[in-house]
This record gives sequence, C-alpha cells and structure tokens, in this order.
Amino acid sequence: MTEPVYRGQDDLIVLRTFDRPCSCKPSAMATLAALLSTVLVTAALSLPAAAQQPKQAVRPLSYEEMRGKVNAWTVGLAAGLIEGAPLRLAAEMARVVDDGPNLLVLPIVTRGPTENLNALLYLRGVDLAIINSDALEEYKVDVPDIQRHIAYLLNLFPSQLHVFVRPEIKSLQDLAGKKVNFNTQGTAAAYSGPLIFSRLGINIIKTFIPHPLALQQMRDGDIAAVVFITTKPVDAFLRGKWEPGFRFLPVTYDSRFEDFYLPARLESVDYPALIQPGEPISTISVPTVLVSYNWPRESDRYARVARFTDRLFSQIGKLHEPGFDPSWKTINLGAMVPGLRRLPAAQEWLERQAGTPPAKQ
Repeated sequence: MTEPVYRGQDDLIVLRTFDRPCSCKPSAMATLAALLSTVLVTAALSLPAAAQQPKQAVRPLSYEEMRGKVNAWTVGLAAGLIEGAPLRLAAEMARVVDDGPNLLVLPIVTRGPTENLNALLYLRGVDLAIINSDALEEYKVDVPDIQRHIAYLLNLFPSQLHVFVRPEIKSLQDLAGKKVNFNTQGTAAAYSGPLIFSRLGINIIKTFIPHPLALQQMRDGDIAAVVFITTKPVDAFLRGKWEPGFRFLPVTYDSRFEDFYLPARLESVDYPALIQPGEPISTISVPTVLVSYNWPRESDRYARVARFTDRLFSQIGKLHEPGFDPSWKTINLGAMVPGLRRLPAAQEWLERQAGTPPAKQ
C-alpha cells in the first residue's frame, strides 16, 4: 500500500510504498489467470470479421455503369403542350409513382396529342404517351396495323365535343361554307374537329386562331361557330355572358364514330345558362388515353412499363387527394378504349385484383 509522506519540490506529493503480503494461494492465482485468458480469447473470436479486418474502399461506378443504372428504370412519357391538361396529368402521375432509383418518370413537352403518338412510335426514350384515340386515324395509311403497335393502360378522361354557334345557325348543315374555328394548331380541337366534320360530310371554312379571339369574332358575326374538344365544363361557356340564341348544336353518335369515339351529353348542370333542365344536348367524346408501345414481354422496355403500370394502379388513390386534378376521381381503371387492346401488364393487374385467372391476349 502507499501513503503520502511530504510535498517535495515543484509541489509534488511523494508517496512511500509499503509491501503487504497477499493472502491468495498460488493455485487460486493460476486458476484466475487461466479464466481471464479464456474470456479474452473467446471475446476476440466472437468479433465480426469486418472488425478484425480493415474495410476495403468501395469502387465508384464507372460512367457507363452509372448511366446504365440511371436509365434502367427511367420512363419517358410524351405529354403534350405545356399549357394543356395532359401535361399536368403526366406531372401528377410522375409525382405519385416516383420510387427513387426504382422508377423515375420524365414528362415530355411536345407539339400536341398527335405529336405524342409520333414520339411514341419513333422517338428514342419514349415509352408512354397521352393521346386522343382518334390520333390513330392519321397513321392508317403509313402504319396500317397501327393498333398492333399500341396498347392502352388507362382511359384517362373523355373530351367532349362542343359545337357552339351563333343564333342564325339552326343545324350542323347550316355551317356548310361558313367559318368554324378549331383553336390553335396542336390542340385536340385542331386535330379532332376537322376530322369529325369530315366524317359528318360538312364542308366548312376552317380557322385556327386562339379561342378567346374567335369567341369575340363570333360575337361580332365574323365566325359562325367555335369547336371545343375538352372536358366539360368549359369556363368560357360556364361564366361567359351570351345573348339569347347562342347555343350548342347536337351531334348524333352513330356508326361513323364507333371506331374511336364514345357517346356523350352536355347538360344543364354543366351549363345552366345555356341548356335548359331536362333538355340535354347529345354529342360525342374523344377518349384521352394513356398508351404504351406494344413491346415484347421479355424486353427491358416492357419491364419498365409493367413496373410503371403496377405502381400507378396501386397508388391511384393518392391521386384522389387534395392538390391533384379533380378528374382523377372519375377515372375507372377498368374502362375500355375503342379501337385498342389493353396492355397485358394492365390486364393482369386488374385480374389479380378481381381474383380471376389471366386472360389470353
């Protein structure tokens, strides 16, 4: 043992040590030493290999490896004009299905609905597109079997045909030889409108100026009618003040429209100032559709689209929440699209939810 004796130079305390005999027996000391040695060896052996070996530096991915990783689950979606509803819907889908490195959707601005289909057919990096169903009409000459190249995932929403006319126009036939505006080039009305009038067999003078300008010229008598193809209600008709006689003309759904269109109605609840209760206006609608190229099932491109489909369908409820376009609440995942077949991955997802065996494609 030790005890202090005196405080020496530099104020250090000097200790004196006394020896004290140990009461432990030699055999007990040996046993204790052996036990401690065993514990230390056991503890050393139980340490993970990583703790016993120095960590190896992780090799960074090469440029080619990083590019492959980033592109592996990136999906290009041709959406349309920057001011259009399809681009907004594409951006909302991209938000909901985003899964980090496992899935990334890139909405792409294009010249419009018909350009979306062109991009899907020919542009690199485009896996999906939002199109109007009658956009297929343009490709019947150059791609006669166009329906075999395209498959649909989802019928997004119908775009109703609105034919709004001046008081002196009593029927569609009265528009023959008169000015009818179809909005600017690249819009749904600019493509589908003339096509519909061609099917009706009515020769008109087509104009393609912005609808706000056309509506003013219509009030002044310079234009006989304007054609909107969009989801109802249209704000210009819902909130605009119109003199008596301005109205919507009916368009009958018949065999001329069965390939790409669906029947629809404009009602008083849509336009209370222009349509009387109980007197709906018959018209047609153009389905706005989310489509994919019909990739072979074993291809990487099909795997990307299949993953997107599963993610979108599984997360569809999130698109019903506040902050997203209200039209998502009306979308039926099982709704069919005239003139097209459903993508196998979408059909199989629906069948899994229904508990039915997969249908043959």
